[in-house]
Order: sequence, then structure tokens, then C-alpha cells
Amino acid sequence: MTFTAPQNTDLLLSEAQKEKLYIKLVEQLNKDFALANETVDLPVDISPINLKIGIHEKIYSLIQHKFAEYLNLLYIIDVPEKEIRSLDGSDLVELSEQVAFLVLKREWQKVWFRNKY
Repeated sequence: MTFTAPQNTDLLLSEAQKEKLYIKLVEQLNKDFALANETVDLPVDISPINLKIGIHEKIYSLIQHKFAEYLNLLYIIDVPEKEIRSLDGSDLVELSEQVAFLVLKREWQKVWFRNKY
């Protein structure tokens, strides 16, 4: 069974719910953000839309105000550098949305593998 990443945030979050791993995904996000000293304090019962918005806003804020911490977060979560480099950084809102998806995708991959193996 191979891991296939969903194509967007909404599909990813619905897959996490379908697989009954949504709470584990939220816990993983909280854990890794805390490791980077950038707590997000997401409640495990957060709705997918609020999770999506919360992560997007946190990434946007980090890019704007705490760039070194943003890079550290990406390193801790282990977001592939080439995926980050391939993004178009001309629109900060769009960039932070795309980075939020990459963060969620990597965290989902960790949770999925832990559950399957």
C-alpha cells in the first residue's frame, strides 16, 4: 500500500476524517509546531475549515514577522525543500496557503504511515 498525497487541503482533511485519523493529524500539528516553539494550540475537535484557516494564518504570520522561525518550522516538519522552492512567492497570501498545504501534506503523511505500519 503506497501513500498518495491528496491534491489539495480539502481532500486531505476529508481523507483524514474518512480514515478516522483527523484527531491524530491535529495532534501531530500541535506537536511539531510546539517543537518549533510556535504553538498553535489547535483543539482536537477543531473543524476542518478552521484547521485550514488556522494553519494558513499561522504560516502567513510567520513568513511576515518571524522568517527564521518559519524556516525552522519547515525543517522540523520536514517539508521537502524542492517543493517550497517551486512555489511562486509573488503573492504572500497565496504562498502561505500553498505552504500550509505542504505542511498539512507532510504531517498527514507521517500520521498515515504511523497508522499503516
